[in-house]
Amino acid sequence: MRLSLSFAFAGITLLGTNLLGQTPPSDHPYKIVTTAKVGGEGRFDYVFADSDGRKLYVPRAGGRGADAKSRVTVFDLDTLKPLGEIADTNGVHGVAVDPKSGHGFSSSNPVVMFDTKTLATIKTIPTEGNPDGIFFEPATERIYVLSHRAPNVTVLDGKDGSIVGTIDLGGAPEQGQSDGNGHVYIDLEDQDKVAVIDANTMKTTGAYELGGKGAGPAGLGLDAKNHILFVFCHDPSTCVIMSADDGKIITALPIGNGVDGGGFNPNTMEAFSSQGGDATLTIIKENSPTSFEVEQNVQTMRGAKTCTLDSQTNKIFLITAEYAPPATQAAATQQATGRPGRNRGVMIPGSFTILAVGK
Repeated sequence: MRLSLSFAFAGITLLGTNLLGQTPPSDHPYKIVTTAKVGGEGRFDYVFADSDGRKLYVPRAGGRGADAKSRVTVFDLDTLKPLGEIADTNGVHGVAVDPKSGHGFSSSNPVVMFDTKTLATIKTIPTEGNPDGIFFEPATERIYVLSHRAPNVTVLDGKDGSIVGTIDLGGAPEQGQSDGNGHVYIDLEDQDKVAVIDANTMKTTGAYELGGKGAGPAGLGLDAKNHILFVFCHDPSTCVIMSADDGKIITALPIGNGVDGGGFNPNTMEAFSSQGGDATLTIIKENSPTSFEVEQNVQTMRGAKTCTLDSQTNKIFLITAEYAPPATQAAATQQATGRPGRNRGVMIPGSFTILAVGK
């Protein structure tokens, strides 16, 4: 995943319950319930909610001025007040947490392993490749660090941070999910596939083709109970829904433009994907393992391309900022596509914002 542009620090301000002051119709229950303009300098990528630890982790890489150093800023998940930061996370893209050991890990090079209670650095872990996405695999208590170049996956022990092994997927991984029973799924953006991995052996056991229903998968959700994968794609803007057991495609549904993240909420039986291009959060309802429908497209903010679920409150968090108009036609074309890129426009200082979407 490519990082967004940089901007300057501002204090936290909580704004209304809906970004544009609009009240959605009663059959569209989701809306922006909190808007927190927290400011801060630096590009951003994957946002991560630690529901058990009640913290929200936001990667900030590079920038200008006093906040130029790469770091992870940490917020209280309930109030969105700042709690501190993990410093020196070079080129950071995201964070994963092992709730059993209480250790957090930054997707950076080196990876920074930290204490989730104190935010103090425990150790740094040099890795190969170019760390990007990251997630926790609970069955083995391991951290998967994803890279668009080989080794595509570096696997760390969540207890001590040691490198357990690496996995070459033959493609560029974007997002991964675990069913908690030893099966790991990772979408490959440049291969239009979902790789299947045995978590115990760290070996690939197959790859599910998208069958021409979607291309450029950039987000992934998993209904572990019913073994359903939700593969959120760029071209066309589609969610390909398939069996996690054999890759059989069940259906495909339209989503918004410019997806870069997604997930599934087992509490509500809804999949969701965030789109920065047209500023939408698509909610897909799973009526049954064979019946799905687009429930709602929630209007968010342009650039809000990644998302994370707080499973305790059922709120979905997104991050973005405000941008000045692109300076060139080429930049305007890039902006219109909704694909992450460097020519979106200049980020307005102090505009970085956290959004919470809920009912």
